[in-house]
Order: sequence, then C-alpha cells, then structure tokens
Amino acid sequence: MAQVLEFKLPDLGEGLTEAEIVRWLVAVGDVVAIDQPVVEVETAKAMVEVPCPYGGVVTARFGEEGTELPVGAPLLTVAVGAGEAGAAEGDGAPSGGAGSTGAPSGGASAARPAESSGNVLVGYGTGAPAARRRRVRKDTLQAAVPAAPVRTAPVSAEPVSAAALSGPALSGPAHSGPAISGPVPVVSPLVRKLARQHGLDLRELRGSGRDGLILRSDVEAAIRVPGPEPVAAPAPAPARTGPVGERVPLRGVRGAVADKLSRSRTEIPDATCWVDADATELMAARAAMNAAGGPKISVIALLARICTAALARFPELNSTVDTAAREIVRLPGVNLGFAAQTARGLVVPVVRDAHERDAESLSAEFARLTEVAREGALTPADLTGGTFTLNNYGVFGVDGSTPIINHPEAAMLGVGRIVPKPWVHQGELAVRQVVQLSLTFDHRVCDGGTAGGFLRYVADCVENPVVLLRTV
Repeated sequence: MAQVLEFKLPDLGEGLTEAEIVRWLVAVGDVVAIDQPVVEVETAKAMVEVPCPYGGVVTARFGEEGTELPVGAPLLTVAVGAGEAGAAEGDGAPSGGAGSTGAPSGGASAARPAESSGNVLVGYGTGAPAARRRRVRKDTLQAAVPAAPVRTAPVSAEPVSAAALSGPALSGPAHSGPAISGPVPVVSPLVRKLARQHGLDLRELRGSGRDGLILRSDVEAAIRVPGPEPVAAPAPAPARTGPVGERVPLRGVRGAVADKLSRSRTEIPDATCWVDADATELMAARAAMNAAGGPKISVIALLARICTAALARFPELNSTVDTAAREIVRLPGVNLGFAAQTARGLVVPVVRDAHERDAESLSAEFARLTEVAREGALTPADLTGGTFTLNNYGVFGVDGSTPIINHPEAAMLGVGRIVPKPWVHQGELAVRQVVQLSLTFDHRVCDGGTAGGFLRYVADCVENPVVLLRTV
C-alpha cells in the first residue's frame, strides 16, 4: 500500500522565513522523481525552484499561485513506497528478500520515508541521502493510488487524504473520531486560520467534504460544541483609518526593502555630504578607452574603480558596526553593491572583490549582474555580502538625492545625472559636463573629516582621472 508523505516549504536560508508561490510545476496525479522541481517560489531575495526530496505520485497541493507561505507550511503530499513491486527492472534484489515483489513488511514500510534525497533546496539539506534509491514505475504507483482530479484553474488541486488511499472517506460528526495520522485533509488557509484562532486540533476532526476534506462548516460546528476550556475569541482587528484606497501588501521584494530601509533609519545615525564635480575629463577618458577597441567601458565601472581606490585610502567607510560587541569591524576587501531597478523592484546585486578588478572586468560584471537581475534570476548569494554601495540614480533623470545606507554597511555613494552646465573652468565661464556626488555615511564609523576626505578624493578623480594612476 502506498504511503503518503508531506513535503513542507524548506528553510530557504539567508534568514528568509516565507516565500510566495509563483508557479506550480506539477499537478495532482503527476509522477515526480526524487529532487524534481515541483514549484517556483519568490522570496524577498530571489526566485527559486524548490525540488521535492520524494519520488512518487502527487496527491495534493497546498496554496494557490500568489499565496505567501511561511517556512514549514505544507507544500504538497506525495504517495511513495507502493510496495517493492515498483522497483525498477535490473535492481538485482533476490527473490523473496527485501527487494521481492510481494507486500513489504512493516519494517520496510516504516523505513520508506528515509528513501529520499534528503535535499529540499539546492544548497540546503535535511539530512544525509539514502544509501539506495529506487525508481518507481508510474503504472505501479497509479495502480496503488486512486486517480486524483486535475483542475486546469490556477488553484490548489483537491487533496487526496491518507484515508482515501486506503479505504472509504471519513464520515460521521465533524467534531468526533480518532486523530488523523499523516497529512491533515485541509486545503483552505482560512479553515486552518479559523481552527488556530479557536485552539482546535484539525487532526481530531472528521471532514464532511469529499475524501474527508475538512470544510469551514466542520470547524464552525466544532467551535459551537462546549469544551472544558473554551478559548476566548481573539480581539478584533483595529479599524483601518484614513482615506479609502487601494491597499498593496508589503511583501516579497517590496516588503524586504521596506524592512531593510526602516532598520537602516532606526539603527544607523547617518549623515550626508555632497559636492558638484566637473566630469568632462572623465567622459573624455571613457570615450578614448572605448575608441581604442576591445570591450566597452561603462560609466558606472569607472565610478566603481574610483570608489575602490577611495576606500583603500579611507578604509573606515568599508566597515560595519557590531552593536553587540560595540566594535567597528573594518573589512579586508570591497564587495561593491549597486542599485538596480527591475520589474520585481529595487535590488542590490554585489560585485565580489571589486578592489581586485580593473575597469574592463568591472564593466563586464556590472552588465552580467544587471541582465540576471532583469530576468529575475539573482540568487541569494548575488544579493548579500556587500560592504559598500554605489547608487547611480542619475539614470532616473535626477541630479541629487540623500541615499539611505544599505544596512549593515557603513556608507553609500550616490551619483546624479551628468549634464552640461555653466562652470568656471581655468578662470573662464564654460559649458562643462557636471555631476552631483552625495555620500551618506554612518557617523559611528568616522567623523565628517573622513567622509569629506573620501568624497573630495572621488570628486578629484572624476575631474582629473589621471589621479587614479597614483593608486595603480
């Protein structure tokens, strides 16, 4: 007899506690292999495909596309271990032994859950992989598991409970009967929430729906039954005040950005200084480099090269504050983040070891990460570990801004648009390419003199790129 295993949303790492279902990759009734991706989810950092560590037939899916689930919530159930009859041909098990085609012993059935990869997400695992993996033939599993209805609408398919696999559907009063073993036959998040609010154990209920599905009416009937310790109803949610309008949930990337910016403003005593710089020579140097042939050099790559040289002179700004130890941690290398606007919102990819790269290497890496960001394929590793951020908001057609530090970094350099403006050059009024540079810094790591020295050095390099030759 097949055994139904529940696969829960795994720990996605990087401190992430929830994810939104973007697209189901399997339907109820599909046969899945071990480690086959079954759902695409979006976290606050990236879009990832989640592989299932079990092989078998999908019997239920939990959550519609667009639903946000916490880590540990059920994703789907899989019927596995339909007897050793499902072993692939050529397995080599002796007749009558553990690999025979007869009904498995109780010990073999109990050991079946261990026969999975142990992996729940690439890079993260739940344990050691099984010593042996068996491939289960689709026809064998389908014979052992009743065919489940497949719906074409983008909603969770109707679950097939453990009871439906082994016998008739549960019947009787919704609030009586022995506890259910295995996955609880509930598909609606509202039903789960209602039961949780009233302290009900769904495993103690009998569902009146198809295949024992627990409905809202079942939970409401159980709530009306007096118990020895009635649970007080939760306090009503405070009434919303203010103008009536469209409400957009703060979740996913937007929610993560909101949390990080709020934390930055709360924890970091920041200050901002700015200066206008004549970027005419920098633009001329870039044009000369690109005219010489080879890969094109971007403006942001030249600015990044200037930043790494400035951080070598002012390492206080390439640091972080350990509030628990009350220490400033100066970091040995520069992992340079840069703000990128995408369809998913603002993201900050990180160029690793930027201090070891030249302008050509920086330009190539900026282009690669920008393209990956637009495709929504950045990994958590691409978005973490930054030590300093470069924010080119000039692409939005604005001259200046006061950047918010990307917590837990200590500083961010903002760059406005480069535009022709009247400028006094060599004692005469001329039209020059002018840019405004702004530096927001954590006042705990340095004073204004250090921040001003850093910004002045950056401006000097912008105005006269030959200054960089001193640091090569």
